[in-house]
Amino acid sequence: MQKLLVVVGQTAVGKTALSLKLAKALNGEIISVDSRLFYRGMDIGTAKPSVSEQTVVPHHLIDICNPDETISLGAFQRLAYQTIDAVLANGRLPILVGGTAQYVNAVVEGWGIPEVPPHLELRQALAALGGEELARWLTYLDPVAAERLDPRNVRRVIRALEVTLVAGQPISELQHKTPPPYDICVIGLRREREVLYERIDQRIDQMVQEGLLDELIALRDAGYGRKLPSMSGLGYKQLWPYLEGEMGLEEAVERIKFETHRFARHQATWFRKKGVLIHWFDMDEAGVETAVFDFVTEWLSSEN
Repeated sequence: MQKLLVVVGQTAVGKTALSLKLAKALNGEIISVDSRLFYRGMDIGTAKPSVSEQTVVPHHLIDICNPDETISLGAFQRLAYQTIDAVLANGRLPILVGGTAQYVNAVVEGWGIPEVPPHLELRQALAALGGEELARWLTYLDPVAAERLDPRNVRRVIRALEVTLVAGQPISELQHKTPPPYDICVIGLRREREVLYERIDQRIDQMVQEGLLDELIALRDAGYGRKLPSMSGLGYKQLWPYLEGEMGLEEAVERIKFETHRFARHQATWFRKKGVLIHWFDMDEAGVETAVFDFVTEWLSSEN
């Protein structure tokens, strides 16, 4: 089997910098597994790799849709496999990089993803029930899925109910797994919580200085509204209340930091719960980059 390298970790942990070094050293190309990087025009708030970074190393699955479009998990999985195979066909190493655990695991574990198209009326009817009632119905109709899903993630709970109701079969039974035909190595990067929080706060301050607010204003002026799923992303969601006079800018920025800290905690939980074998490296330790390179080089030289 051909090799597939995966780099995961929490937001602001240092995935971009290390993956660029790995790609340059190992004749690799980076395939983004971050759902926030799909959207054109949403660059600062998503910490999207810069144009120069994307020039030095080929990047894929970035800027592939407009903010008012959506890409389903199944569509992303197909795009990811097509891109992996194309990179391998060119004799280069595909490197999946991202912190969206659901997308990473869909590719690495080969999730079976039900082909049930969106039913907007059904979704609206379900959304009207409220979070507690949705969780209760999912527990009744598909207790396995209810156990897996965070009930606070209302969008995913609605999708699980939508698939179950339309397909007439629990979504957990439809989500079989077929491991993809690659020799996969998953590298996980982590830092001490307080160090990570400091990096997050510094990044957010830098985003504000670089024009995050202006970026959101430009998106709004282009016709992209507050209720779009893309606008639920960290940074954008918290600034909308400021744009609409609901709070001050300083409070909005502090809210971005608070919500990003919480998201980072959720990411850590997601990766701990998943069945994928992750080889963890502490980015705060001296010589960690050398340790990662040695580990990956040994894996690349090993037999499948």
